[in-house]
Amino acid sequence: MEVAFVAIEEGLVCQMLHLGSYDDEPASFKTMEEFCSRNGYQRLSRIHKEIYLSNPSKVESSRLKTTLRFKVKNTS
Repeated sequence: MEVAFVAIEEGLVCQMLHLGSYDDEPASFKTMEEFCSRNGYQRLSRIHKEIYLSNPSKVESSRLKTTLRFKVKNTS
C-alpha cells in the first residue's frame, strides 16, 4: 500500500467545530447556513466534509468533537 501527502485547494468554505453526538450535526449545519445567509454567503451544495477529532470508542458522545465544512460563494 502506498501513502501520499497532497495539498487540496478547497476554496471558500464555512467551517464550524461541532461538539456532541453525530446525531446532532443537523443543528450545527443549520447554524452555519444561517450565519452564511446573514453575512452574504450561500452554500453551494449539500456535499460537506466531516473531520473527526475525537475517538468515539474512547469519548462519551456528548464530548465528541467534529469539524464540519462546506463550500460557499459570496453573494454580496
